[in-house]
Amino acid sequence: MSDRPYPSALQARLIAALWRLLSHARPITLWRLARRLGPLIYRFSARERKVTDINLREVYPQFDDTRRARLARDSLRHSTATMLELGFAWMADPARVEASIQAVHGRELLDEARAEGRGVIVLAPHFGNWEVLNFWLSAHFPFTAMYEPPKIAELDPLIRQGRERMGAALVPTNSRGVAALLKALRRSEAVGILPDQEPDWRGGVFADFFHRPAYTGTLLPKLVARTQARVVTGVARRRQAGEGQPQGFEIHFLAADERVYDADEAIAARGVNASVEAAIALDPAQYQWEYKRYRKTPEEQQQRSDYRRHRLYR
Repeated sequence: MSDRPYPSALQARLIAALWRLLSHARPITLWRLARRLGPLIYRFSARERKVTDINLREVYPQFDDTRRARLARDSLRHSTATMLELGFAWMADPARVEASIQAVHGRELLDEARAEGRGVIVLAPHFGNWEVLNFWLSAHFPFTAMYEPPKIAELDPLIRQGRERMGAALVPTNSRGVAALLKALRRSEAVGILPDQEPDWRGGVFADFFHRPAYTGTLLPKLVARTQARVVTGVARRRQAGEGQPQGFEIHFLAADERVYDADEAIAARGVNASVEAAIALDPAQYQWEYKRYRKTPEEQQQRSDYRRHRLYR
């Protein structure tokens, strides 16, 4: 048998080498590179362009075609920047990453909750650079987050090391992971949840996201009910050099919509989505619109339910 690496192994080596190389660059250099690559991705990556355009038509129907196209191009530039910045967030000297975070807004929300002996659930949507947010949280608080290994398995050790290097605890996306989150919250620690990642059919409900039903996870109300934790939304917004500071990031913590504390899972899910909407409003171009947020539909759920009922009564 040949000892040549499988394509995924070779791909992992190339990606890891690129991240290590880019980890030495400054954020302004990475942004300039993203601005050059973003238009190419918009032009040649049909899938990303199509999904982004569809999502923006659903979310911003009041925008004309020119404005939506400009927002789509800007969004793909920011998504490109996020990918280029992964090496910086995971491998650059921690002092450099910390220095790139030029402001932290709303930290008192976390400090006050912990002073009251309550844990904090941080809703971290796919906005800006969520790996910089993970860096800051794990550097400043005891922090636990769920982690699903990447599709390219050979990258798992590198990604895990990058996310854990400042002290974060990564737990699996299963019942053991949920138990670990509960324990962390009862110790008045912070935990992270991805609020805009579509769960499987047993783990969510439909709730409006920008006025259209989106299948939304129901883990949050379960955690709140058992721990009385405070819920905040957290993002690392990319700040442009033209905003009076060097290129870098600013962390925003926003109080979550009050509906997240409702015992009704559907109401709580709407509160989660409203909290994500409020974060997106900081800069809509920095949200990852190429994610298929509306992939599952209520009609599909009804069809599945009808099929199970048919099987049951056959």
